[in-house]
Amino acid sequence: MAATAIVKSLHIVSSSQEFLSFNPVTNTKTKTQHLKFTKTSFSPSYRRLRLSIRASSTSSSSSNSDHQLRVQILSESLPYIQKFRGKTIVVKYGGAAMKSDELKASVVRDLVLLSCVGLRPVLVHGGGPEINVLLNQLNIPAQFHDGLRVTDARTMEVVSMVLVGKVNKDLVSRINFAGATAVGFSGMDGRLLTSRPSPNAAKLGFVGEVARVDSTVLQPLIDNGYIPVIASVAADEFGQSYNINADTVAGEVAAALGAEKLILLTDVAGILTDREDPGSLVKEIDIKGMKKMIEEGKVSGGMTPKVNCCIRSLAQGVTTASIIDGRVQHSLLHEIMTDEGAGTMITDLLGFEVETIDSEETSRNGS
Repeated sequence: MAATAIVKSLHIVSSSQEFLSFNPVTNTKTKTQHLKFTKTSFSPSYRRLRLSIRASSTSSSSSNSDHQLRVQILSESLPYIQKFRGKTIVVKYGGAAMKSDELKASVVRDLVLLSCVGLRPVLVHGGGPEINVLLNQLNIPAQFHDGLRVTDARTMEVVSMVLVGKVNKDLVSRINFAGATAVGFSGMDGRLLTSRPSPNAAKLGFVGEVARVDSTVLQPLIDNGYIPVIASVAADEFGQSYNINADTVAGEVAAALGAEKLILLTDVAGILTDREDPGSLVKEIDIKGMKKMIEEGKVSGGMTPKVNCCIRSLAQGVTTASIIDGRVQHSLLHEIMTDEGAGTMITDLLGFEVETIDSEETSRNGS
């Protein structure tokens, strides 16, 4: 009786994927019970069911681990949230991060998250690739001089259409959809930016520099939790529009707002001591060290205007400026919410005066 009460049936799976069954059988004559052994092969559906159960068990364990990891990450981010809460962060957006839908979504989600935890992000953007597409569609040849876009009247019209009418509104829409509230600007709106011709205007056409920033229109929006999105187009005192390098605009806006951080999203890992070796990334450097690298010829080409705007913004009161890898998803969060960062951070430890590296390079166009 005890055996009958305890053992209703016993199933064992053999290594040969066969089903071994031991079932209690009652002898009707003697009223005694014994075990009957039967051998059955697995059906394909049964095997799949067992695999599914095992996978479900593993998945559940993995899910618990994932949840624990997320909680740990959130907990570890607390000191960074406390440090930057209420601080203004100016982000220049362009390059690879603008070409890929996945990277674009990553940047937008990062901005919205930062806004939700109390930071005050401001987004400045270029749009070189988009400009080239429309120029090609309109059969307007793209011309360059020393690596800079020659911007005649027709090209300037296209630049305004693309940056202000297309790219800017697309970013505003994406940020709104992700849960924050963005407001789009060009430099002309609210006289936010006043431009002037670049020193090489005779060759470059309507390529400009930032003459003045009036942040009056931005500050109330930032104070009330809006995310300003700024296209790098501005007009001079006579109403003539100019195409301005987005890095330069970001640096000048950061200085005018007294931002805690300026972050430039780029197509490289950051500043390298050897441009051919990605492993030679400089994680942190002050202006003195940066100037030494420039003298040694380790910073040149497209990196020059980025470094230049970082130095200018630091000299005007921005606490830190970073050049980070925009090709990596969530590099913005990585830069702000971790000690490791996502590129090169430049600091002003000695209080340098404002000084440009190369006046011609500061007018470089593009994203």
